[in-house]
Amino acid sequence: MTSQTIRTGTTPTPDQIRRAPKVLLHDHLDGGLRPGTIVELARDSGYTRLPDTDPDKLALWFREAADSGSLERYLETFSHTVAVMQTREALRRVARECAEDLAEDGVVYAEVRYAPEQHLDGGLTLEEVVEAVNEGFRQGEEIARDNGHRIRIGALLTAMRHAARSLEIAELANRHRDRGVVGFDIAGAEAGYPPTRHLDAFEYLKRENNHFTIHAGEAFGLPSIWQALQWCGADRLGHGVRIIDDIEVHDDGGVTLGRLASYVRDKRIPLELCPSSNLQTGAASSYAEHPIGLLRRMHFRATVNTDNRLMSHTSMSREFEHLVEAFGYTLDDMQWFSVNAMKSAFIPFDERLAMINDVIKPGYAELKSEWLFQQTPATSGFPGSGD
Repeated sequence: MTSQTIRTGTTPTPDQIRRAPKVLLHDHLDGGLRPGTIVELARDSGYTRLPDTDPDKLALWFREAADSGSLERYLETFSHTVAVMQTREALRRVARECAEDLAEDGVVYAEVRYAPEQHLDGGLTLEEVVEAVNEGFRQGEEIARDNGHRIRIGALLTAMRHAARSLEIAELANRHRDRGVVGFDIAGAEAGYPPTRHLDAFEYLKRENNHFTIHAGEAFGLPSIWQALQWCGADRLGHGVRIIDDIEVHDDGGVTLGRLASYVRDKRIPLELCPSSNLQTGAASSYAEHPIGLLRRMHFRATVNTDNRLMSHTSMSREFEHLVEAFGYTLDDMQWFSVNAMKSAFIPFDERLAMINDVIKPGYAELKSEWLFQQTPATSGFPGSGD
């Protein structure tokens, strides 16, 4: 019994991390394109403003721009990806490849968000944008199944918080809620654009019994978290990492939670934490100092996410590899994060429960049992021959 406990608690290998069933709640479609796809779509559409047309060099440019510490350069990266996502076929392709890439990385359920209002320059309507992305996700799910992987993807429709179309996008999300769209979000710069500017959209969604998350507590801090929860009624917090500002760690290791942090923990409000992205935006100086370590220890509803896989040069497996190295997390910890995320998904309860009991827990149980079948050194005689 002791041996098994030790074995199942050992550090997972990179291969085990990749094969582990993972759940992703915070991933931007326009932040996860393949560099080669960007180059091809730019060529096909006549877009000539890419900083480089070599896929490897372009990938490096995106990563360096996102790491530069300059908000202007970081935002510029999205101007390039959005520019090549203006046709039905481009949107289908990007969504299809997103599903394929996530499935290949062991993600079994994902909610991927995008802002339909940013994809109208080529003449598409909002409805056509949503239909194209949903078609791409379904195609990607089918291709993944053919390749031996299983994934389910729900779309989150995002409204830009500096614009004035949030109610329109919320209504769009509600019309497509049974056709691939599982919820709503607002995104963009937090400072100067509080979520309370979009109360009409949130009130509408609550009246329609629909789900929404809000980007809050990434850069602006506790006031944005408080407004997102107490004024707007968010189901989840997009990032929410700055809740750490309401937690005091004492010299003796004791921890005191402020009233907002206590509320977030007590109400089991999911935090869509994105470690690599948070490092880029200055929420922590290293993985080892990322608030996720304390939040996990204090049993907040913490989840692990990618945010923008291209800009952060990351994947769900890479995120977990960093956390395993920084905090010594085991497969049990990975399962805890994955179950947290699945509990917090915007699909019906019975479907979430089935994913947890029939996919996630069996998947981790199989990984944790692999040590039983490892080859052991040959010994003389048979087991027990010395008795």
